[in-house]
Amino acid sequence: MSLQTLVEEASIPPASGSVSSIPFDSDSFNEAVMSTYGRFPLALEKGAGCRVWDTQGREYLDFVAGIATCTLGHAHPAMVEAVTRQIQKLHHVSNLYYIPEQGELAKWIIQHSCADRVFFCNSGAEANEAAIKLARKYAHTVLDIEKPIILTANASFHGRTLATITATGQPKYQKYFDPLVPGFHYVPYNDITAIETAISELDEGDYRVAAILLEPLQGEGGVRPGDVAYFQKLRQICDETGILLIFDEVQVGMGRSGHLWGYEHLGVEPDIFTSAKGLGGGIPIGAMMSKKFCAVFQPGEHASTFGGNPFVCGVALSVCQTLEKENILQNVCERGEQLRTGLKAIAAKYPQYISEVRGWGLINGMELAADISLTAGEVVNAAISEGLLLVPAGPKVVRFVPPLIVSQAEVDQALQAVDKVLAKITG
Repeated sequence: MSLQTLVEEASIPPASGSVSSIPFDSDSFNEAVMSTYGRFPLALEKGAGCRVWDTQGREYLDFVAGIATCTLGHAHPAMVEAVTRQIQKLHHVSNLYYIPEQGELAKWIIQHSCADRVFFCNSGAEANEAAIKLARKYAHTVLDIEKPIILTANASFHGRTLATITATGQPKYQKYFDPLVPGFHYVPYNDITAIETAISELDEGDYRVAAILLEPLQGEGGVRPGDVAYFQKLRQICDETGILLIFDEVQVGMGRSGHLWGYEHLGVEPDIFTSAKGLGGGIPIGAMMSKKFCAVFQPGEHASTFGGNPFVCGVALSVCQTLEKENILQNVCERGEQLRTGLKAIAAKYPQYISEVRGWGLINGMELAADISLTAGEVVNAAISEGLLLVPAGPKVVRFVPPLIVSQAEVDQALQAVDKVLAKITG
């Protein structure tokens, strides 16, 4: 079955008289589910391609994609086939045994990246936890650092566990969760002088900088791309000092940037990097990759019950192979350029409301002017009424992260919806 057929079969007429197959009541939901999310007033029930439908039968163009996760959109035939095949064959055993699907996925990643070794887990936070632990062991056993420090950037985001919110350079995520994990220090993003100063000043007694953990493009921090000259100088510093260079590719990796990996935009290779989100196309999987020289984990030092099980690896491998077979990266580049060009035209039309458009491939941000009260959340809410789903990246940046299979017509539709939203706001 083709993707177009799936979309056509999923098409539901607008709300009048439609009855959901899943009875939904937000009050009972809120009584049962812990309040850890600020949800938009929308209950989604089904999807196909780049479109989703709510429990009232209303159709939306999905430019959120599970927050840069649904690589192939919804109900892609390759994923449907892989899910069906693998669940009928074997879905979970344990890492006590060899898992062929895990080996095949690891080999694909190694063949398509600078990595030599792969560790599988369930999420981006877990992948970053693994990278932090690997860097600390390397610091103790190879660099002979008694108290290793990891540099991370202001406005970064690395996850919600205690170690990864400590690594995250945004105090709002850390409030009420102290004492935080020691061993992290924050520096401004894209500022090489700050890096050099921190390395020098933190080299005191038993303390030394052991690793630098950065996103090639800051996603939650406002869709801010890394500066090429900055990252190339950073690579040089790490080569000269033995400091490990770690990239968090959880949001920007797996083709979202127009390259398979974000580091390819920067002309450097990390020693360790992480992936999740788009790797499984919506099936929960995370991965931490490293060069052979720093793959110092031994049996029993790190593990994951569900990490790399046959089901998730079988489906993730189908996502990877489909990206390659269908030449989806070319679509990412073409549709990304189309989207940025259109957003810049809208910004020129409403200069008092939009200050900048930036991004790579199909991860793009539209920053609202600092001197107006309008927030990204308000724009996202208004877009829902126009049938378009968007997501904030901080209080002033509207993020556009559609499935990587998005079409030219769908990008045009999204741009028209954004234009309508701003016309209403300014009118």
